[in-house]
Formats: sequence, structure tokens, C-alpha cells
Amino acid sequence: MPKVLYEKRGEIAYITLNRPDKRNAIDTETDDLLFQAWQEFRDDPGVRLAILTGTGDKAFCAGADLASHVDGWLESGPGLGRSVLGRGFAGGITRGLHRTGKPIIAALNGWVIGGGIELALACDIRVAAEDIQFGFYHMRRGMHFGDGGIVRLVNTCGVGIAMELELMGEPITAERAREIHLVNRVVPREQLMSTAEDMAAKILRNPRVAVASAKETILEVVGRPLEDQLRLECLYSYSTMGDPEIVERKDAFLGGAEK
Repeated sequence: MPKVLYEKRGEIAYITLNRPDKRNAIDTETDDLLFQAWQEFRDDPGVRLAILTGTGDKAFCAGADLASHVDGWLESGPGLGRSVLGRGFAGGITRGLHRTGKPIIAALNGWVIGGGIELALACDIRVAAEDIQFGFYHMRRGMHFGDGGIVRLVNTCGVGIAMELELMGEPITAERAREIHLVNRVVPREQLMSTAEDMAAKILRNPRVAVASAKETILEVVGRPLEDQLRLECLYSYSTMGDPEIVERKDAFLGGAEK
């Protein structure tokens, strides 16, 4: 079986990490397969949204498979950062392929550890099974996030929470993750995929151009001064107004066909 499964169902692409015996850790082959999957998702006009999950019930993703990564990292020395700058972890979705206008929902079905947290944070919406945990154990091995984890923790949870989680290196429960906005929803395990699919359906009922513009606007305004944020929001929002689908929706609404 391939280490990454890619399946299209209607307008949704299902991307599944498929190394349950390794807790869905990402080795170099898996990373390359993810790169192909994210490119296919980005370039296929027939899909509008992706749901990312992992095979099995033990782990969504245990991060980088150190057996295939760590020797190369250590041998590269201080220049490693520059050599990987153009393509981040997990097939580039953390850095490099991160600006696709299509939403990505992470369905977190087991432990989320190290680089798995970076992968989850690179998604736009995160739904967690209530019995999972997030493991920030990488600090205990002398490593901190380098593929968007710190940046997205600060942007999503705030400086204080990012300091706590990253410096202490302790696990947190799904409920704690919800409290600090690391995940959007926590649900019973048997409701995980149905919840993700329900959220996907609600996104897909909206015009494609509006969804893409809203996502792009949110990513653009993060961390900017208020005046820049207001300017960008205005420019992105009003630029969609001539789109044919939006004109159709307006006409339907004014004609009473849409409530």
C-alpha cells in the first residue's frame, strides 16, 4: 500500500497518511508523496477542499521519521535552514505550497506529535477526536519547530501559549487544545469524519471565489498593522464582486429564490 492515499469524492480530496505501523511518521518517501498530493490538489479544478487524516487510531502523525531525517539534518550543519527554505515539511504544505486558495481541514484521529503538530497547524481548520493528545516532545530532543510551528502557534494561540507549549515540551489534551484555539472542535471519535465532512459541505455551498478570497485575506492580514489589515481586507473583498457566480447568487437572492 502507498504511504499516502489520495482519493477524490466529488469536490473533496481525501489525503491520508498511511504508515500506521510507524504512527504515520513522515519519512523522505512519504514527504515526496505528500508533495505530489498537495500539487495535485492545488492544480485540480475539480476539487475545492481537502480533508487530511491518518490511517489507524493511534496517531494522526508522529512528525518526522527521525530514522530517515535526523542524520541528514545533523550532517548538514548550520546551512541546513537555507537548503530547505523553499520547501517545508510534509510535502511543502508548511512552507512553499502553503498558499493554495483551497481550504484544508485536518481530522485529527490520534496522537499529534512534533512535526505532526506543524502539519495540523498548516491546515485551515482542525477537528480533533476527544481522546487524542498533542505531544511537544521535540524540545526534549533539543529541537524546536522550524517548519511553521512557532509562527502558526503565535498567530493562532498567542505568544504566551506558544511560549508555554514550546518551551515546556509537555503533552496537552484535545480539550486543552480547544481552549487555546489550537483546534476548532473536539468531538467523539466516531463523529470525527462526519463532523469534518459536515464542515466541508458548509464551505462548499459558498462561491469558490469568495472562499478563496476570504482565506487569502486572513493569511495576508495576520501580524500586520491595523491600517494595513483594513486596507487588504477591503481590496480582497471588493475584488470578487464582478465574479459571475456572485452575480448569480445576488440575482437569486433578490429574486427570492435563495434564502
